[in-house]
Amino acid sequence: MGLLDFIFPRRCVSCQRFGSYICAKCFSYISFIDSGTCIVCQKAAIGSLTHPKCLNKYTPDGAFSSLVYRGVVKRLIYRFKYKPFLSDMSDMLLDLFYEGIIQKEEFMITLDKKSVFVPIPLHQSRMRERGYNHSEILAKGLSQKFNIKVLKILHRTKNTKRQFGLKKEEREENIRGAFGIKNNELGIMNYGTVFLVDDVLTSGATIKEAAKVLKKAGVKKVYGLTLAHGE
Repeated sequence: MGLLDFIFPRRCVSCQRFGSYICAKCFSYISFIDSGTCIVCQKAAIGSLTHPKCLNKYTPDGAFSSLVYRGVVKRLIYRFKYKPFLSDMSDMLLDLFYEGIIQKEEFMITLDKKSVFVPIPLHQSRMRERGYNHSEILAKGLSQKFNIKVLKILHRTKNTKRQFGLKKEEREENIRGAFGIKNNELGIMNYGTVFLVDDVLTSGATIKEAAKVLKKAGVKKVYGLTLAHGE
């Protein structure tokens, strides 16, 4: 047990029992996603691929998620993103991410050695405030598990409001024009498939906006890849 465990002892994010971030009882409430959804229309979709009628040259080709975003999972992700000294939760969250995502047949078919993981970036001011980018932590963890390269090719061009609490249309307007590609990474189109890594997919506005920027730069296939999916 480290010094921080004495100063900030681990407690279950749900029932507050000491010992771990999630106790055995509360862990049983975590649900893996067993069905697919189109990222554009949010309706059921085979393999989580974008419906042909929803797909255009700038939309994501699909989006894969591991966990249902509710209850215990919401609390875990909130603590991972916003509470200090809890970035060490990443190992547990990455294990959950990995276990859920390898069950997605379409994801495993799509993933190959020419794929690349691209984390959704934070604005510089948000990065200074938080001290770390949770999406980058997730992307690097998946990189080690799948032996797939991480490229930090996107940057935030504006400091947007937090998406939480905004309606679908407000989210899309808020995130519009928020991403750009770093000048030294314009060769991204040489990679086969880009997976945009983030913590949660709700309306899909963030993934769709980032995918649009990458596809305009010449990337052929772009997918979302998130730890959780829900309202």
